[in-house]
Amino acid sequence: MEQFNRQTIEMISKLEFNARQVVEGFITGLHKSPFHGFSVEFAEHRLYNTGESTRHIDWKLYARTEKLFVKRYEEETNLRCQLVIDQSSSMNYPEYSAENPLSKLGFAVNASAVLAELFKRQRDAVGISFFDEKMQHLPSKANAAHFRLLYHQLAKIITEYNKKTLHKTSLAKALHEVADIMHRRSLVIIFSDMLDSVGEEQDVLNALQHLRYNKHEVILFYVVDKNTELDFNFDNRPYRFIDSESGEEVKVNPVQIKEAYHKAVNNFKKKLELKCAQYKIDFVEADIKQGYETILLTYLHKRNKMI
Repeated sequence: MEQFNRQTIEMISKLEFNARQVVEGFITGLHKSPFHGFSVEFAEHRLYNTGESTRHIDWKLYARTEKLFVKRYEEETNLRCQLVIDQSSSMNYPEYSAENPLSKLGFAVNASAVLAELFKRQRDAVGISFFDEKMQHLPSKANAAHFRLLYHQLAKIITEYNKKTLHKTSLAKALHEVADIMHRRSLVIIFSDMLDSVGEEQDVLNALQHLRYNKHEVILFYVVDKNTELDFNFDNRPYRFIDSESGEEVKVNPVQIKEAYHKAVNNFKKKLELKCAQYKIDFVEADIKQGYETILLTYLHKRNKMI
């Protein structure tokens, strides 16, 4: 137990240090949060003034009246964010090595630590939900003790995760549970490889729609190893592929199935992107080989410019 505690403490320190470094690099020279303007409620309409931004024009009202009206909002005091991390066995791919120092789960944990640090500096409330067979949920809070608990939990996800155990998930069930637990409008940031949803796309899409129906803003980080999982780049020789959640095995030469694999994966991804756009969900493809710093900074800078 003493060894584990020391390992966890070291991981907490590493997560906090890396998070501070990334956040400080992002906020240098910026005067507004990339999430400014989220935590607002609709108040009333007013007439559009020529030359101002068209961002808040109510186009549905325009279709009925043929007049341009802008939505006015009242800002709430604090933003509430819920970080949602998929802990299925497939998220532990690729296994740690000198060539692969960061798994998909490691990417999700480190990226979550960075976002928690960013919200902490904004004095916003952050919670975390993580799931495999079961959901564990820390509600969003903004005090110092809560952030220490949050970092401790993120560290435990890495240090306690057993690679030899099969962790099955139901992404749709988990997202519905998150939607049911959270009673106040929040920003929900999901980290998942979405592998559980293949073949059950509609169930997952319904769960995402449930979150939006409850007026939560949703950001989906589609966490993948692009080279192998999307591009399916393997040598021209037989491989033994193992389903990380069921343990089922199949022996095949990747070259023989690469075209069919590409078609199936691309069809799934396009459908997911299309539905996210339809539901006004930010879809972010996160290739772990690019690093969580690059993925997050690129997304946050892009979001900052849109405000």
